[in-house]
Amino acid sequence: MSSLSLKKIATQEEILTGGHRLCSGCGAPIIGRLITHGLRKPDNTIIIQPTGCLEVATTIYPYSAWRVAWVHNAFENAAATASGIVAAYKAFHRRKGVSEPDVICIGGDGGTVDIGLQALSGAWERGDRFLYILYDNGAYMNTGIQRSGATPYGAWTTTTPVGRVLPGKIQWRKPIARIAVEHDIPYVATVNPAYWRDLIEKVRKGLEAEGPAFIHALAPCPRGWRFPTDLSIKIARLATETCIFPLWDYVNGKYELSVPSVRYQKLPKLKKPVEDYLVTQGRFRHLFKPKRRDDLIEAIQRRVDQEWELLLKRCESP
Repeated sequence: MSSLSLKKIATQEEILTGGHRLCSGCGAPIIGRLITHGLRKPDNTIIIQPTGCLEVATTIYPYSAWRVAWVHNAFENAAATASGIVAAYKAFHRRKGVSEPDVICIGGDGGTVDIGLQALSGAWERGDRFLYILYDNGAYMNTGIQRSGATPYGAWTTTTPVGRVLPGKIQWRKPIARIAVEHDIPYVATVNPAYWRDLIEKVRKGLEAEGPAFIHALAPCPRGWRFPTDLSIKIARLATETCIFPLWDYVNGKYELSVPSVRYQKLPKLKKPVEDYLVTQGRFRHLFKPKRRDDLIEAIQRRVDQEWELLLKRCESP
């Protein structure tokens, strides 16, 4: 990927085209377009999508914004479908010499962290070779902004209301990337659309892995996170600058920080407080108004600091 350049990307034909129905400022189509720029062989790639924002809004019948082979299935079985496609093409290759395609699943947090996790875990355990990419907008956005296992602690959703008793979601989000690592698969990574080169390079690494690969992508959602549509990339960048969403990858048993997260390891003073990120979003408004909740803000900061230190230790381990 050394030849990767913004000029080259800008002149490539788009595989995820315009004309879809996704919301203004949505992080999912930005991630989707960057994924397609990391494809090794666009003419021999199959993309599978469980129900979710990206699927619903890019394939409203009878139209599709995708210029590759594309499959839709239910929330719970994207990974099972991918496993079947991989097995079928192995057989075709063995019997008839058919070239095996790159198989990619692209699912939201509802269809990945919650409903689809059983099928995905099974595929990882079997060693089925495909790339699964989670675009994480932190809730079931296309069905009404209900909380998911990826919703952050303290966030408002329609099923984690805010009031005198409840301060939003009272559970910490599920550490899905670490869960993937514990399956001992060859490649796991986190990516952020604010860092386009890092995202594209990691997609390519995931496709080149000799076995299952998983990428966790942060996907800002103006509608569900409650922020102006022109702030998506700024807020995504803040998530990494505060280490709420640090960037790293795990290659064959070894953790490694990615730029820019490595800068916060060498110069900790560059790491911004979580408040800088929380204050930008209406889903955390209750932490600041009408009465500032320092107890909750400090709890989130402690948790982020603990997870950051744990990540640094894992990066140092052989």
